[in-house]
Amino acid sequence: MANIENTISIPPAKYSIAHLKHQPRRHYGRWLAAALIILALALIVKAFAQGQIAWPVVGQFFTAPAILAGLWNTILMTICAMALGLALGVIFAIMIMSPNPVLKYVAVFYIWFFRGTPLLLQLLLWFNLALIFPTLGIPGLFEMRTVDFMTPFMATLLGLGINQGAYTAEVVRGGILSVDNGQIEAAKVIGMTRLTMLRRIVLPQAMRVIIPPVGNEVISMVKLTSVASVIQYAEILRNAQAVYYANNRVMELLIVSAIWYLVVVTVLSIGQHLLEKYYSKSLGRRTGKRTEPAAEGA
Repeated sequence: MANIENTISIPPAKYSIAHLKHQPRRHYGRWLAAALIILALALIVKAFAQGQIAWPVVGQFFTAPAILAGLWNTILMTICAMALGLALGVIFAIMIMSPNPVLKYVAVFYIWFFRGTPLLLQLLLWFNLALIFPTLGIPGLFEMRTVDFMTPFMATLLGLGINQGAYTAEVVRGGILSVDNGQIEAAKVIGMTRLTMLRRIVLPQAMRVIIPPVGNEVISMVKLTSVASVIQYAEILRNAQAVYYANNRVMELLIVSAIWYLVVVTVLSIGQHLLEKYYSKSLGRRTGKRTEPAAEGA
């Protein structure tokens, strides 16, 4: 015991730091960055406040019939294009995972082509399809002029829906690959057909992985509909352009369009959050939240 006490050296009083006051670390970089951001925001707000913007006009046209009609067309196109994109996505995801080489390579070509070409180019191709096919139909049974069929609505629906299908196919394929292979083998053992296995085992479980990215794609689709203004589809931006060509209130109408896009995207974002929360709950976990450890003795 005496040896241990001899080996422990007690520091002299002049080296003790117990009497020093703790000073929190200064984050000067953070304060400087925050100040610069606040200054930039203040300058932007000042520019909009002092700019030549007639804010009463923004309120006047916010619920104008032309703007509300454009809003309805935007929502309608989002629903229709996403429905077409989801249907095509599921079909081509199954095709690309098929052992049939023809189905597989057709799906590979579809995904490659529509993911590799700009959306605007696709819309213009569909809208000008009559230059290649003057008529559509089955010769001898029924035919119609392509220009009568390929309206701005139809060209936008095909352009957005088929383009979305290429992206959704990859999302669905990722969801299918996430399903445990043991369950697929078990389904084969009990004699399920491939279609029944997909419908009752694979796709219900893959939905947990598919829903979050598809929800994100729906929000993106709302904004993508604005591209269709180049082929005269009457969505929000197109109708706002028609109004400001007449009254020369360009910035006011653009602000009205931006507010409506933000309103729709906000509503969809809340829906996406609730949907993700629902599917995450079934897995016993929540997205974006840290699980608190259980209290001792509980």
